[in-house]
Amino acid sequence: MVTTLEPPITYQFEPVNLTPNDYKSDLHPIWCPGCGDFGVLASFYKAVSELHIPNEQLVVVSGIGCSSRFPAFVNAYGFHGTHGRALPLATGVKMSRPELKVVTVGGDGDAFSIGMGHIPHAIRRNVDITYIVMDNEIYGLTKGQASPTSPLGMERKASPYGTVERPLNPLLMALAAGASWVARGFSSKPKELTELIKQGMEHKGFSLLQVYSPCVTFYDTYDHFKQVTKPLPADHNSRDRMGAMKYAMDEENLYLGLFYQEERPTYDEAYAAKRAANAKQNYDIQEIMGKYMR
Repeated sequence: MVTTLEPPITYQFEPVNLTPNDYKSDLHPIWCPGCGDFGVLASFYKAVSELHIPNEQLVVVSGIGCSSRFPAFVNAYGFHGTHGRALPLATGVKMSRPELKVVTVGGDGDAFSIGMGHIPHAIRRNVDITYIVMDNEIYGLTKGQASPTSPLGMERKASPYGTVERPLNPLLMALAAGASWVARGFSSKPKELTELIKQGMEHKGFSLLQVYSPCVTFYDTYDHFKQVTKPLPADHNSRDRMGAMKYAMDEENLYLGLFYQEERPTYDEAYAAKRAANAKQNYDIQEIMGKYMR
């Protein structure tokens, strides 16, 4: 049996004019009043409406945690997956349906603890998905344990004498791993956050957006982040990876904005090119299978 590989089909969705309310599902958010995730969700509604993405062309994938309830509140396709496995799920969706806009959402525990091993591989593959990580520096769903981004010495019921682990620096790790788009936002700055979400979704490749999203119940950091966050300097060159790493390493000033961006082939584009290059070749399936038969 001889088969011929066909070139991949290129898809393009027709833009629609929808309001943010058109992206709201019938299920109302059940986060604690004042949770920063409300601000992220509102910015997300506004961003996708301004990008004119049809509901049926949008997919939101999550893992486990307070913020991972996000897909249920969006009128689009959604997948509430298992703990730390949002990126593999999102990669599978994007590779099988490259015409869809795929967004992954999660928290600092889901992303930077059990799911951390998947981030470098999504980065090196440059999968065309946007990962929005709502970082509250605490495990809110399980009642307030220290997370990978909790500050050193933080005292809570699960760490009454203070934590002894240094927090991770997610942006520095992403930049060091070679991410093609890296940014940071704050849920209390919805206008700026909306623009970052839009830029991340428009970027062709893997985009990581860390969002400070305080947990008012177990670790209220609103006042803290309002005091220590500031916009990246106006003269920052977002094409300068080393410059971006310098600002990501600053522990006194937590900068907000687009740290780094570059254009390179995406994972699905690379595979499409391979398929196109081999489209005219004939393959004998029986001969190929025979190589693996004993």
